[in-house]
Amino acid sequence: MTDRNEAVRLAIYTALAATGRLPSGPELAQQTGLTADEVGSAMDELAAARHLVFDADHEVVLAHPFATRSFAFSVMGEHTLWWGGCAWDAFAIPNLVDEEPSALVATTCPACGTAHAWTVTREGPPEGTQLVHFLTPMAHVWDDVVHTCEHQRIFCDAACLDAWLAESGNERGAVFDLATLWRLAANWYAGRLGTPYRRREPKEAAEYFAGVGLIGPFWGNAP
Repeated sequence: MTDRNEAVRLAIYTALAATGRLPSGPELAQQTGLTADEVGSAMDELAAARHLVFDADHEVVLAHPFATRSFAFSVMGEHTLWWGGCAWDAFAIPNLVDEEPSALVATTCPACGTAHAWTVTREGPPEGTQLVHFLTPMAHVWDDVVHTCEHQRIFCDAACLDAWLAESGNERGAVFDLATLWRLAANWYAGRLGTPYRRREPKEAAEYFAGVGLIGPFWGNAP
């Protein structure tokens, strides 16, 4: 990554971590010492390298684990309120942001609308019998990453998940418990708020998944 792109990436991520808000173009230009055109070009290149996600209006909607709109998860720390980009991202935020090591993660069941909330910390997974469902296999996450994130959800139980699958017509993806979600999220974004940052290669990602107990074709690490 070029120094220019890394400067813009870091400015975006540190602002989102601190405030839950995406900096404006002029704010990014002032913080980085770049021109508006340079900031825009850097953001395009960051999106191409999968550090940012634009929506159809070319607005940043995701800078994982942070989102700029609701993806069905709110994350409330002592000082900051964020949108979490999905179940994975919502559990990752209090593990990533040093100033907020504990946060209240809230969502609703996609099937029945029941509200759920957990206090997520770095000490260990929260208690709960809910089920996590990821629809899209890891090899296809970036085919449509917004769709992927919108379908990484938490259900009341197996009955709610089965009802949602039947109503939506979707095939069952990966299903696991809250403890596994917490392990997945705990260190996935390690280093993202520092510099320089390097994304995991697919082989490294598959090894990470296996290390937290997620093994099989869905995770790209089938024996």
